[in-house]
Amino acid sequence: MYSEIESNKRKTVGLLAVFLLILGCLSYFIGIYFGDFTITVGALIGSLLYALFSYYGAAKTALSFNGARQIKKQDNPRLWRTVENLAITEGLPMPKIYIVEDNGLNAFATGRDPKHASVAITTGLLDSLEDSELEGVMAHELGHIKNYDIRVSMVVFGLVVAISLLADVFLRMSFFSNEDDDTPPFMMAFGIIAMILAPMVAAMVQAAVSRKREYLADATGALTTRYPEGLANALEKIKDGSSTTRRQHTASAHLFFANPMKGKRLSGAFSTHPPIDERIKRLREMGRKV
Repeated sequence: MYSEIESNKRKTVGLLAVFLLILGCLSYFIGIYFGDFTITVGALIGSLLYALFSYYGAAKTALSFNGARQIKKQDNPRLWRTVENLAITEGLPMPKIYIVEDNGLNAFATGRDPKHASVAITTGLLDSLEDSELEGVMAHELGHIKNYDIRVSMVVFGLVVAISLLADVFLRMSFFSNEDDDTPPFMMAFGIIAMILAPMVAAMVQAAVSRKREYLADATGALTTRYPEGLANALEKIKDGSSTTRRQHTASAHLFFANPMKGKRLSGAFSTHPPIDERIKRLREMGRKV
């Protein structure tokens, strides 16, 4: 399990580096396209400031988007005790706990660090899980908190939005650029293509980061409980049921335990979650090594 965790951490760092490279290259090319590198500097600074703004505000937005309701211990003692025991085991501050009134089988964690973290679970998933399965799911979500996946998710979310906004603004500006500009036609064509493709590539990188963090959280959760089968059984129930939630937002989909969007059976470069069968397989392989 430790090797699984270290492998996914290394891969995620590499993917984040690619993300920053996309932002830097896009800003640099915009400077070349308009013949003014002060635009490049301004684009980089503006994009990073916007990403920072998104980083601090995205957690509350995600909870609000999904209709999450904060609870106290008396509201659901079973869920509260499960999260509390796992937090003590991991040496983490007690996160805020939310319940989402939804029949979809899902959960998510958000926040910018362990001191400002929240976990949420749908009523559909909460009601369907046995204690060992609930412990596995909550250990997975606390794994996201422990590994600072929630911070990575917020940073990635901010960068995706920044790249998309930057590409959109300058794509529109390109249509109003000076017709007497000395920029060669092939450079103009390449610039427009780059601005169109950049958000698509950014979304692919975001999905790749999300998939790696899910594998990492699975491994961390299994390590915490010492019972990977509990989490594997929870995934089996989600596979046989539906993780699709009533409120669907692409911006927060990558935060969830399983894909909350319709069309979840579709996989590929834009999928924010790894295949459930593969997750179950890895967990059971870990169980044989425990």
